[in-house]
Amino acid sequence: MRPRTTADDLGHAVSLVAPPRRVVSLVPSITEALATTCPERLVGATDWCTHPTDLAVPRVRGTKNPDRAAVAALRPDLVVANKEENRELDVQRLRADGIRVWVTDIETVPGALDSLDRLFTDVLDVGTPDWLSAARDEWAGPLPEPTAEVAVAIWRDPWMVVGRDTFTGDVVRRLGWRNAFADVADRYPRVELDDLDREGVDVVLLPDEPYVFTADDGPEAFTRTRTALVSGRLLTWYGPSLVGAKAALAAALRP
Repeated sequence: MRPRTTADDLGHAVSLVAPPRRVVSLVPSITEALATTCPERLVGATDWCTHPTDLAVPRVRGTKNPDRAAVAALRPDLVVANKEENRELDVQRLRADGIRVWVTDIETVPGALDSLDRLFTDVLDVGTPDWLSAARDEWAGPLPEPTAEVAVAIWRDPWMVVGRDTFTGDVVRRLGWRNAFADVADRYPRVELDDLDREGVDVVLLPDEPYVFTADDGPEAFTRTRTALVSGRLLTWYGPSLVGAKAALAAALRP
């Protein structure tokens, strides 16, 4: 069979003799997508790949420090990575080891769904998953007019928030909210607490990842702005978690 060459989201050519049968995922969102759609092909994942909760595959350490020897030992036909979550250096080293790597680049909900559709149809040749079609239907339609000014905190000490050109920022916009830090220069800027706890910000969303905000860790810092604890998976992951996320996140914002 003659090799077929296709390009990943960054335009890197990936040559495939046949649809990959052994896939290692370095991206929690994509791990869940693969485990839901074609679990028999997923042979490795990172320590941060927590869904499905019963996922039982070998682990290859973290998203920022994958164990390349462990990856190679799994004899993958393909490793799936992400421009934001994984380091370019690790991708380069895996490729230098002769391992094919498919890199995704996700900044919007439609972009995420298109990228995953290409992965499943063009690369893995398993067709469009039902959950992906359902997610596309759920998130389709024109952007609603913003009804609230929100900030999404991702860390404290120092406080950090979601800024411009991010998947999470696009989720917020498609829920009918305006990201209070959408116009700053950085994608994940550091801010002072006073930049969050102030007039003009209606709600600060406190997800449980990457920083684990809880009822006792986060809300107590605010005296003026209302806070809402939300699922980080629903707010930041792309994949099967997008199905039902719209209603769940909207409900979390209600007083």
